[in-house]
Amino acid sequence: MTALIRPDLAALDKTDPLRPFRDRFALPQGVIYLDGNSLGALPRTTSARVAQVIESQWGRDLITSWNKHGWMALPGRIGDKIGRLIGALPGETMVGDSTSVNLFKALAAALKLRPGRKLILSEPANFPTDLYIAEGLAALLAEGHELKLVEPDEIAAAITDEVAVVMLTHVNYRTGRMHDMAAVTAKTHASGALMLWDLAHSAGAVPVDLNGAGADLAVGCGYKYLNGGPGAPAFLWVAERWHGRIAMPLTGWLGHAAPFAFETHFRPADGIARGLVGTPPILSLAALECGVDILLEASMADIREKSLMQSRLFAQLIEQELAGHGFNLVSPREDARRGSQVCIAHEQGYPIMQALIARGVIGDFRAPDILRFGFTPLYLGYGELWDAVWVLKEIMEDRSWDRPEYHARARVT
Repeated sequence: MTALIRPDLAALDKTDPLRPFRDRFALPQGVIYLDGNSLGALPRTTSARVAQVIESQWGRDLITSWNKHGWMALPGRIGDKIGRLIGALPGETMVGDSTSVNLFKALAAALKLRPGRKLILSEPANFPTDLYIAEGLAALLAEGHELKLVEPDEIAAAITDEVAVVMLTHVNYRTGRMHDMAAVTAKTHASGALMLWDLAHSAGAVPVDLNGAGADLAVGCGYKYLNGGPGAPAFLWVAERWHGRIAMPLTGWLGHAAPFAFETHFRPADGIARGLVGTPPILSLAALECGVDILLEASMADIREKSLMQSRLFAQLIEQELAGHGFNLVSPREDARRGSQVCIAHEQGYPIMQALIARGVIGDFRAPDILRFGFTPLYLGYGELWDAVWVLKEIMEDRSWDRPEYHARARVT
């Protein structure tokens, strides 16, 4: 195998069409950030934007800002912007609540549209909150619904006429494996079931075309590749063809057809607006919009091309430089099956990751043994890949990962 050396990667940085975007983010000096798939970096415009909302709008204009500054329109306005990243039509996407809450809404609505079917189909390695929400909803409904879990390669065969909804995360959080959205959706519809996608590790990272794939519902978070900040609001997408028929299980006042009529009984708003529940989180929405706006300036084709090249190079460097150190590649090698992350397994994964973080290489750990590295092409350089692998190599060779402090489990891993 031909050695990959840093000068080759530095040359790629010089010709990278996305390189100017790096300066749009506030990245600490001396840090190689490989965890944007868990929390995106801070856009430089965000602080000023949030300060403006706090000081000039909330501070000066107080409650008049709901009208004067269009606060009430933010969930739909930012939703439409995110919609441009996920293949949505205008008016199909709204922002608010968390991914878990939006999943509850979407899943309950889907089950109501398929009343004679009792199975929710997913996979064991789906993100746990998705599985917990499905279990909790089934218990709450107490109508015989059941969550059925099968391995990814068995999903197509498991989509029978008993399945009400197939609920999958497009890119798996632990492995980076990416489902073929169009193929799975087509198989789902062929059986008469509905297709619900979780785009938490897809939106802003890989090309997504929900309408092109014929999907029915989708959810996703705002704080990963959308760079909306910790706990940023999530989004809910419902295909336009369902807007007249879908019933939301949480009928809050902002999902009402006329919220300020203050009527005693609920009347659903038209379209995706019926998915709103409570008062929009204005400060969080303002921060999220900054991250989304930057993404919309970039080419998704360029983002995907760089992501694939970086993840290929990183995996190759790991195998080349760390052979014999007990690492195993978990992420798919095939570009078409890999999202924007590389995951490697090691029996000492947790202390190794803590040692990396202490040296300024920030990834994260997922139990039981996964070291997870995310690739965010707008601000991650090629040269940083070599530096990260070199630090990992030093940690393994001098066994500094085995210090007692790196074995102490923190609350967040």
